[in-house]
Order: sequence, then C-alpha cells, then structure tokens
Amino acid sequence: QPTKLAAATESRWCVARQVLLGFGGLASGGSSRLRGIAMTAGESRKRPRTATGDAGDRILAAERHSVRELAKLSFSSPPVHTVYSPLQYAWAVHEQYVRKFVPKAPVPILMLGMNPGPFGMAQTGVPFGQVAAVRDYMKLDPRLPIERPDREHPKRPIEGFACRRSEVSGQRLWGWAESRYGQEFFKHFYVHNYCPLAFVSATGANVVPERLPASQLQKVQQICDEALETVVSVLDPAVIVGVGEYAFKKGQALASSQERAIAKVLHPSPASPAANRGWANAADQQIADIIRKHSLAVPLPTAASE
Repeated sequence: QPTKLAAATESRWCVARQVLLGFGGLASGGSSRLRGIAMTAGESRKRPRTATGDAGDRILAAERHSVRELAKLSFSSPPVHTVYSPLQYAWAVHEQYVRKFVPKAPVPILMLGMNPGPFGMAQTGVPFGQVAAVRDYMKLDPRLPIERPDREHPKRPIEGFACRRSEVSGQRLWGWAESRYGQEFFKHFYVHNYCPLAFVSATGANVVPERLPASQLQKVQQICDEALETVVSVLDPAVIVGVGEYAFKKGQALASSQERAIAKVLHPSPASPAANRGWANAADQQIADIIRKHSLAVPLPTAASE
C-alpha cells in the first residue's frame, strides 16, 4: 500500500509539472496537429470547491477542454502556415490572470476579443496581453514559466516577458483601462478572447479567424462557441461587448439565444484608421453609451488621471 501511494503521488506531481510548464506547442504546415494538454485542472492541483465549482475553476476547465479539442484539428492549407496555442505553453500566466481577475457574478461587462495577437496573448497567455500591461498593470508574475513551443515561425518567436515588441491593440486597451479605472476596472469588466489560437501565414503575417478555409473555421467556431457559452454562464454578464466586428458577431449569436444584451466597441488594432485617430476617446464614448443604455452600476470612464 505505501509503495502504491508513493507511486501515485509521484505520478500526480509529474502531471502537475507538465500542466504548469505549458505542455504542448503549435502546428506548422503539412498535416501537423497541435498537441493537447493531457490532464484536467483538478488532477494538477486540489482546491476546496463549492457544489458547482469555483468560477475560475469552471472557466479554466472550459478553456482547457477547448484547447484539447482544437488540438485535434489539422491546419494544412493556406493561408495558415503556423498555429500558436498560448493556453498550452503560457498556461501558468493565463491561469494566474483568470484566478486573479475573474469577478463575482454577475459581471456588468464582458469584453470579448477575437484571438491572440503575435506580441500580446501569443507571448503572455493573457487576452490583449501586451507585456508591459501584464507585468506592470496586472502585476502578474513574470517568473512564471512560458515555454518555447515545439515549432515557431522564424519571424514570430515566443519570448514571453522578454518580448520587446509591443502589441498595439493591447497597449491601447489595457492603457485605456488603467488610465480610466485603475484597478477598479477589474471589478466591473472581464476581458476574454473568443478563440485561443493565433494563426500565422508563411510570410509571418497575422491571419484572422475569418480568413480560415470554411471547413476549418466551422470546426474552430463550434469548439469556441461551446467555451464561450460556459464563460457567459459562469459570469452572467449584464452586457457582452464585442471588441471589433468579428467578436461582436460571435457574442451576438450567443446573446440572442440567451436573450442577453450585446454591444460593440471599436477594435484597437493599428490596422483600423478609426482606431488610429484616437481609440481611447472612441472607447470612452462607446462604453459610456453602453453604461447609460443598460443602467449599469459602473462609473463612466474618465480621462482625469491623464
């Protein structure tokens, strides 16, 4: 009996270490597949739970499941050359983000992004996760492991917190959050990305999910829709706010089926001329309109701290 117990304990420790180190990688070209995370969160770390499970546990479990299902897909045709799965290799940072910032339900505003950018979530595992914002504003631990994926595009290496390039979308969104709300932002908002995969072309350019071949897009969206449904069920948001048109459409489909409020804000991408003319001011107006329209108990954004 003692021998069996010791073996079981050692086995659980190995599993935990693999999960925390972001077990897995990315697929590149051909008929390659993403490697999935093998174990569930409950097997890697035991925590006291309520009957329905902690909100963070439930969201993480849904995300883990979606990563495993997405790992079964093959991306073997243009425009996709390389696929990054940061919820595998940067899982430890992502888990800290979820556990630290998932608010008590109901959350007033769920901000829904599209998918990881190459210098944001692809590096840190955090939605719109520009390195400086993740480290300095969110104060997530830069010592947490971010592993190098098995395969990378040579123009898009994973450097984690050492990445010196800035994700402009993340700099704008989190910079706006910090300047308008400070830490109070996390009491009223939660930011979540619809799809956890980043797609890169042969030239190293970012490929948005809408550019995937129809058959691949349908499979990806089916998996991501299921995960989003769980996130919405756990957080019970008063309003789902799509950041950009694609996220708005995905949120709209779910909101309609559940009779939830849906709204949209301009995407902070540098590819958007409107965003380049002043995204923070546009977000101020759009978020203020949402708060007023739905009578949310959320302070109006203010630039007084600038």
